[in-house]
Amino acid sequence: MDTTVYAVKGMTCSGCMTKVTTAVNGVAGVSDVDADVATGEVTVVSEGPVDAELVRSAVKEAGYEVVG
Repeated sequence: MDTTVYAVKGMTCSGCMTKVTTAVNGVAGVSDVDADVATGEVTVVSEGPVDAELVRSAVKEAGYEVVG
């Protein structure tokens, strides 16, 4: 299992978490997503490597931005 943590700018409420979680869950290879408003982090769990650009694009399409 691979776990990657992304810093996401703009998440401020549970609705934001839901949007980001839903978007990132749609990325091929992702098996679990945990978004945390308090830390501004999204943890992505997968069986193997997941293309970070696909995750960034999914977050952007949801209206947020991966930083760092």
